Amino acid sequence: MSNIYKRVILKISGESLGGEKGILDHKKLANVASIIADMHAAGIEIGVVVGAGNIWRGRLAEAIGIEQSTGDYMGMLGTIMNALAIQSAVESRGLTCKVLSTINVNQVCEPYIRRRAIHHLEKGEVVIFAGGTGNPYFTTDTAASLRALEVGAEAILMAKNKVDGVFDDDPRTNANAKLLPSLSFRELIERKLEVMDLTAVAMLEGKGVKIHVFNADHPEFYLRVVQGEPIGTIIQ
Repeated sequence: MSNIYKRVILKISGESLGGEKGILDHKKLANVASIIADMHAAGIEIGVVVGAGNIWRGRLAEAIGIEQSTGDYMGMLGTIMNALAIQSAVESRGLTCKVLSTINVNQVCEPYIRRRAIHHLEKGEVVIFAGGTGNPYFTTDTAASLRALEVGAEAILMAKNKVDGVFDDDPRTNANAKLLPSLSFRELIERKLEVMDLTAVAMLEGKGVKIHVFNADHPEFYLRVVQGEPIGTIIQ
């Protein structure tokens, strides 16, 4: 089956990498690496933006009295740890994988430079974008939108834990909530549907980048989405 996209961004949450016994889980890392390997084998150029919710969350900073900017930088450092863990898992599958960070940690990863990132992608290398946007007060959702625009990705794949897509109400509290197969960015903002940071959504309006939201419990959905199957919700 042919692909409808050539280059995509995978938005991986930190929570999806953690386990009950620690901040990182071997099986979950292997699962991410398997998804990336399958997409790479299908000819997709892959960028990854990873969060740090398994290591550090902003509300923890507030609870213990750490100023927000400092707490946000701590979260950016957490994304570098997760990026290195994913890199190791991907490389164990025989793929070349580069970590590019907005926070300079030259001993362990390359600095983020747009042209360098595009060069790696064009060579068929997996690129993991760490450090968020490099600025406090912005989420890794915003980083995903920013990187998608900068490297010319056609879509952002955003898998959600135990959620099949975007609903008109919270399906956890409303059994009659309906799945919305398609939305515009404007509708998402006006209806205040909690899919991703609204700053990240506003950045993409009118830019041609699509967002696919689907259930993370089905790893095979990643490849099926880039091959054009109508799974979950598409925001465009």
